[in-house]
Amino acid sequence: QVQLVESGGGLVQPGGSLRLSCAASGSIFSINAMGWYRQVPGKERELVATVTSASADYADSAKGRFTISRDNAKNTVSLQMNSLKPEDTAVYYCNAALITTTNGYRYRELWGQGSLVTVSS
Repeated sequence: QVQLVESGGGLVQPGGSLRLSCAASGSIFSINAMGWYRQVPGKERELVATVTSASADYADSAKGRFTISRDNAKNTVSLQMNSLKPEDTAVYYCNAALITTTNGYRYRELWGQGSLVTVSS
């Protein structure tokens, strides 16, 4: 069974920093892209940042403050969040587009369990 497991998150004061991590495990052949999304109640899930072997892309709200990094050998992705603002409060979800070897080669898109990030004084 292939899954994404997140760690990190929590409560931080405005201007503070937090790091989210996500590990993919299971019968994985390759991972095309990994990323982070976030969602607040009543709103759609939105992209924060994605990373492939070639590049990293960020939402305008994340540029200059967040950094996404990926360890291909460990199948992990992290999101370093600096200069956090109250409007960054949300549940953050890890995402991966990958090919599994369970029952042959299959493309799958997976989500992590979600990590609550609260920015408040």
